[in-house]
Amino acid sequence: MTDNAPPLADTNLLIGIDDTDSKASRGTGSLARGLLTSFDEQRIGAALGATRHQLLLDPAIPYTSENATHCLALKASHRLEVAAIAEMVLAFVEAEAAPGSSPGIAIVRDASWEDPDVTSRLVAFGQSAKGEVLGVDSAIGLAGELGVHLSGHGESNRGVVGALAAVGLHLSGDDGLFSWMPGIRDVAGQVSYRQLRFLVPIDAALDASGREPELEDLIELGDWVRPVLTGGRCVLLLDPPVAAAAQTGGFGARPKPVNKWRVASREVVKAH
Repeated sequence: MTDNAPPLADTNLLIGIDDTDSKASRGTGSLARGLLTSFDEQRIGAALGATRHQLLLDPAIPYTSENATHCLALKASHRLEVAAIAEMVLAFVEAEAAPGSSPGIAIVRDASWEDPDVTSRLVAFGQSAKGEVLGVDSAIGLAGELGVHLSGHGESNRGVVGALAAVGLHLSGDDGLFSWMPGIRDVAGQVSYRQLRFLVPIDAALDASGREPELEDLIELGDWVRPVLTGGRCVLLLDPPVAAAAQTGGFGARPKPVNKWRVASREVVKAH
């Protein structure tokens, strides 16, 4: 058994989307996962992950439920122009977004974020959106200055703020949880750390003290596995371990202690 490759290393395309839903419709996270599936099916790019980022909760912001925005990470062909990608994304969003919503779409290629100034300004915008009310004009103005694709749709264009913030927060490498990545919605119950690393391409699983399980340690996953984006890595957060019964390694071998771990609560993960 070998570990899966880390999910973010090959990313060359980020797509931020926001405000595609209504109180009666499915959320933007669900639409984001559908868009990733569509890209895979059309062989436009390999879906690497989708991150959810919590923005400011304030009565002045007309959000639907939680004011969370989403960023999609893909490995796409360099032959695809941003304009062509935007056309495909818009067609999907227009077909799937809730009536009355005001979707925003931000698209950034790796050629843009390789410029430190572009990255730092996008990150700063995303971090600002977590603590203050930002206007549509501020998002459109910044995207124009940086040469980043940003488009607003619907009546108010208000989704552009969250869409651009999603890209910035993902680029920060230190915000949000993975609402989707290969395998995380298919694993449940109890597995060894070795099995988990084979099934899901996380970079690590760590508790709050930075301790990592041994490969034979057991991890209770429950039914909600959502790694977080921290330090530029995809990390599954764990509660501290408890000692379990020792496992024998065969005839004559000394028993090897095996610890039991549990994934951190939803509250802990969503607070990241």
